[in-house]
This record gives sequence, C-alpha cells and structure tokens, in this order.
Amino acid sequence: MAGNSRRRGAVRKEGTKKGAVVGSGGQRRRGLEGKGPTPPASSRKGHPAQRRAAAKDRRAAAGTRGRRPQDGEVPETVLGRNPVLECLRAGVPATALRVVVGATADERVAESVHLAADAGLSILELERGELDRITGGALHQGVALQIPPYEYAHPDELLEAASESGRPALIVALDGVTDPRNLGAVVRSVSAFGGHGVVIPQRRAAGMTAVAWRTSAGTAARLPVARATNLTRTLREYAQTGLMIAGLDAEGDVSLDEFDLATDPLVIVTGSEGKGLSRLVRESCDVTVSIPMAREVESLNASVAAGVVLAEVARRRRQA
Repeated sequence: MAGNSRRRGAVRKEGTKKGAVVGSGGQRRRGLEGKGPTPPASSRKGHPAQRRAAAKDRRAAAGTRGRRPQDGEVPETVLGRNPVLECLRAGVPATALRVVVGATADERVAESVHLAADAGLSILELERGELDRITGGALHQGVALQIPPYEYAHPDELLEAASESGRPALIVALDGVTDPRNLGAVVRSVSAFGGHGVVIPQRRAAGMTAVAWRTSAGTAARLPVARATNLTRTLREYAQTGLMIAGLDAEGDVSLDEFDLATDPLVIVTGSEGKGLSRLVRESCDVTVSIPMAREVESLNASVAAGVVLAEVARRRRQA
C-alpha cells in the first residue's frame, strides 16, 4: 500500500542492506580485519599487572630511590600563622603555600610568603571562602602550607649509611612512641651525637609529620628515618649483622655507668614513657640499660632518655 511506505521502518535506509555488498559479486561476505596478537598483561588497561607496572613507573618518576611506599601516607596541611612560619623557618619540605587575599598585612604571613618564595614554593592567593572549603572549615588564620608525605628509608639503608661513614653503627629505635614531638626531638639528638638514623614501627607510632619536622629543627632533612613493618623482626635482623641491641628500662640489667659496650655497633631502643618496652621488643634486646636518677624521679621522657644515652655513647667513643 502506498501509505505504508511512510510508516517508520518500512523503508530500509541506504547502506544497511544485509548480505553481499557492492564489489563482492555476491559470492562472499565482507572480509574481517584481524586485531593482531593479544598484548601482554602489563599493557592491557585495567589488568592487575598493568596497574602494578604503572605504579612502579610512578615511583621511579618521583625519584623514590628504592624506598618502599607506606600505607596511609597522605599530604599534610599545616594551618595557622605561627605553625606555618615555624615550619618554613625549620626548612620543612613543602610544596605550596596558600594565602587569603589581604592576609599579608600580618607580618608573620608576610615573612611566610618571603620564605616560601626563597624556597621556590608555589604561592597561591585565594579568597577566604575557598580556603575554608579546602581546609574543611578548620581555623587557618588566612594561611595554609601543603606538605607532601615523608619519604621513609628502609631499615637496611641505615646500615649502609653506617658502613659508608666508617664509624660503628649508632641507631635509635622507638617502640610505641606516639608523640611526634618526641620523635622530632630524638631525630635532633641522633643527628647531634653522630647517629646514623632512627627506626620507627609502621603502625601505632608517631610518624614524620610537620610537628616532628618542626621539633627536629630541620635535622630530619639530613638524617634518615626508617619505618619497619615489624620492629621486632628488624631488631633481630640488626642483631644478626653484629649490632648490639640495648633497650632502655628503669629496671635494666646494667646501669649506664657500667655499660661497657658503648663503643660497639649499637641500636638503642626506647619505649613510651607510660608502657616502656613491649614484651617482644624487650625479648629481642641483648641487654637492658637503666639511667641513674634521683629516687624522686621515676622515669624520663622518651626523647630525653634517648638523648642522655646518646650523649654518653658519643663521649665514650670520642675517648676510645
């Protein structure tokens, strides 16, 4: 019927005819072009092997120098005029400084901008509402400093540093120290008394945050801090390489005055002020050492205790 030709779908569109096409002579189907051989797994988008290869390339491009990435590492934002200024003065490695328009009228913010410019950091000026959004409504006083995740060394790198120095190894391990200010103070003491690095557990311990950087007074830029997946296993591996593992304990086997192994390759292990050394870490120590104190004082802060022992070890090594 003539009217049916206007019905939708009644007339086949050009180029949609099935079967043979012009040029085939009606004898064969249209040839199919092959896609070639299957690419390797590392080149197939979304494949686990491809994701692992991409992650490896990103680490190499970032210059991690063989250091192992740690779980949960995220950039940190330091807020407030005094904290930001202290971080910049201490040389904390930052990537960007965000400043609210007009905030440079404050001399602390002005100095922060000057220090950031000298360090080659990106300085971003933005409206207060935008910084409020970025910081989640936290009190920022018109300034915020972006700090990348700290690149931890591997525990074996501390042994390499000791070997290259030509001096007996001197390493401090922290067991359960959760205050980043204590960590920063220990890093500063280890650097001051010729140590080769600090080892901290990966979990349930303070990390190298901006607070730790600031407390270290910039020495964290020169002294490696390693993060151990299992501190007990790391201490045992150190012992197998010939290092003496000495734990600090108020009820130690020997007094620091009687400790005659200070000139040997040494790992000093200090626990938290409240709980002290954990059971497994204590069992991994070759000896426990106590610090002579007045009876009125029960214990010392973890960073203070480490500093006292480090100073005594350095004194004896100078005299040896």
